[in-house]
Amino acid sequence: MIYITQLIYIIDGQEKVFDEFESIAIPTILKYNGRLLLRIRPSHDGYIEHHIDKPYEIHLVEFATQQDFDHFKNDEERKKFLHLKEQSIKATMMIQGAKI
Repeated sequence: MIYITQLIYIIDGQEKVFDEFESIAIPTILKYNGRLLLRIRPSHDGYIEHHIDKPYEIHLVEFATQQDFDHFKNDEERKKFLHLKEQSIKATMMIQGAKI
């Protein structure tokens, strides 16, 4: 298993566009032996300490293999909607790891 943690920073006012993209991207994860384990939208008072910008959302996803994750990223149907991602997301930080 591989694990992907993603910190997502949204362009102000583009939350609905982001949600539209996620409604397509998240179900696609299942097609490639993946699972969305967590999708968190932290409240401002939920931070104890931070030294980076506060993300709009945090996702934790698992895939059975690196190849499954690569296939997810290259899914043709998902690619048709990447313009929504580009329109709504200012920046992301993706961290890949393995369960220890």
